[in-house]
Amino acid sequence: MPATSPGIRIGIDTGGTFTDVVAVDQRTGRLVTTKTPSTPGDPAEGFMTGVHKVLGLLGARPDAVAAVSHGTTVATNRLLEGKVDDLGFITTEGYEHVLEIARQSVPDGYGNSYFWVKPPRIVPADRVRTVRGRLAYDGTELRPFDVDDAVAAARFFRDRGITTIGVCFLHSYANPEHELRMREVLAREHPDAVVSVSAEVLREYREYERSVTTLVDAAVKPSISRYVRTIAGRLAGLAAATAPPPFYVMKSNGGVLSADEVVHQPISTVLSGPAAGALGAAVVAQSAGFGSVLTLDGGGTSTDVTVVVDGQPALTTEGSVGAYPSKIPMIDVVTVGAGGGSVAWLSAEGTLKVGPRSAGADPGPLCYGTGGTEPTVTDAHAVLGRIPPHLLGGEIPLDVDAARAGIGDLAAKLGLSPQRAAAGILEISAWNQANALRQVTVSRGLDVRDFHLVAFGGSGPLLACRLADVLGLSGVLVPPDPGNLSAYGLLTVDVRNDYVRTTVARHLELDLDAVAATFDALTAEADAALAREGFAPGERRFVRTADLRYFGQAYEVRVEVPPGPSTAELAGVVVAAFHAEHRRLYGYDFAHDPRQEVEWVNLRVTGIGPIERPPVARVAAGTGAAPRTSRPVFFDDWADTPVYDRSALGAGDVVDGPAVVEEFGSTVPVHPGFRAVVDPFGNLLITREVP
Repeated sequence: MPATSPGIRIGIDTGGTFTDVVAVDQRTGRLVTTKTPSTPGDPAEGFMTGVHKVLGLLGARPDAVAAVSHGTTVATNRLLEGKVDDLGFITTEGYEHVLEIARQSVPDGYGNSYFWVKPPRIVPADRVRTVRGRLAYDGTELRPFDVDDAVAAARFFRDRGITTIGVCFLHSYANPEHELRMREVLAREHPDAVVSVSAEVLREYREYERSVTTLVDAAVKPSISRYVRTIAGRLAGLAAATAPPPFYVMKSNGGVLSADEVVHQPISTVLSGPAAGALGAAVVAQSAGFGSVLTLDGGGTSTDVTVVVDGQPALTTEGSVGAYPSKIPMIDVVTVGAGGGSVAWLSAEGTLKVGPRSAGADPGPLCYGTGGTEPTVTDAHAVLGRIPPHLLGGEIPLDVDAARAGIGDLAAKLGLSPQRAAAGILEISAWNQANALRQVTVSRGLDVRDFHLVAFGGSGPLLACRLADVLGLSGVLVPPDPGNLSAYGLLTVDVRNDYVRTTVARHLELDLDAVAATFDALTAEADAALAREGFAPGERRFVRTADLRYFGQAYEVRVEVPPGPSTAELAGVVVAAFHAEHRRLYGYDFAHDPRQEVEWVNLRVTGIGPIERPPVARVAAGTGAAPRTSRPVFFDDWADTPVYDRSALGAGDVVDGPAVVEEFGSTVPVHPGFRAVVDPFGNLLITREVP
């Protein structure tokens, strides 16, 4: 997606309830947003409906589309729902129980449970085959690859109709030869098999994590391939007589990748949608003058939160999706089942619970009138008047009476009035979101009170004021068109590829020539990928990092490696940066203790193809906020509450609570005691004014 591409660029984020669309005409700078209901049975249908809808708003022809970027939850949902059946696993002889052994770490510590049962294996034990042959940690061959064993393994899976296979041999991060030979045998003996090999998925040590990451990649590869190719085919039909527009998919690491490339590394899309939202929020926050913020993306099924420091969302390689660790670079997102469609229910003890189960888009909340039978968070907002009796500017009318009846039934079981039951549903949902925000701050050594919150997504701003109270936040920023910020984020990201190689060595024994050769090899891989994406040599950028630790530690700290030749001076700069980062993260370091050696573990290169971001537009000065209408809204009690049209607000306008600010894709309730001020970019900055 070279920055010089003319025409219209479209970003589409497919969520559980709505498909969000943003388009920018690079010839005029005009930005247009819209939404359309998601189509879970065929997500591509909702995708194409969004394309046609936004082109209609622009009055543009299909051949004007220069590129389409997409955030998808196909891989995420498959893993969250545990749909990883029919997998096979091939590993080194003697290591068939690597998935059973896993790691010794216990969730929440031993103090919370007398017993802990490890999570189910991603592959049953009877679907694991081993092959003789052994590599040493440095990649040298100790025993040759056994072709007969490999053929037997391939035929075992072929005869049982198992067509999705992951291959992870011991120490293949140092030498991929045995895995590549295994793939050749599978191609010959079992040509219908979809195969992932660890040397191409994650060339990094730690056998358990590398095995699971490879198997996750294999598990989602068939569905991602079908989905991406279906959309690519429909985009080709959109173009008809011309070449189809380039199609890019959002990756978990905060970059995008062409559809042709992403089918070969589908695991990179597991947090596609949340990553786009975090990046869009970072851009908006920086324009508003906030370099470090918390982000909260509230959707129909879940809420995703992350932390942005100095304009960059935090990255991790220690993440997981559902029960499966995935050691790929990803934006550090915590997801909680607290979206607009989260179902309110009673536990066996008769207490009120909210989520994580969701009504989603189908059947949806009671007020949608599409077959839902259980009250949800959206129903609670409707009953309390916090949202209007319609969505999307009137496109989707809401059946408030149905919501009131459903919550009334729940309230009767609790011995509460319907409005108190609805308020209780929202309070529980707010605390669920607050606990997720604490996970990305307090549990990482950050003070949540130091941050503003960027609230977006269709349901994100609805509980903003309550979160400010619960967490003691400095304030809340709600961008224009908050329901479309993830789709907007898709237009702000660069093409990005990550490459890693494990090279364990103590600092005093570091082979600088080997470090240089590894960085050169990784850079060459990144350069070739950017060339395939169409970036000219002068446009390509490369960032080098390294994972270091004190000798004897189990985990590493990542620091940047400055450009330049691999000299002793450069290595010393990297080690000094490691000491400083270790001190920042953990409160101590051994920089002045010569007895504690530093160990280099992984070398990494990120290749970046920069794109031109849409400008953040300023809004005209306000002329004094005046409500459009009013309606009864329940905060602490019922009151006739002014309702403002957000499109009529300008820079400097002030809205004092209690009030409701409405726009096409989202609603912002301003609670009593809070004030919302419109900044020069149209953001609502919400702060508590009255204790």
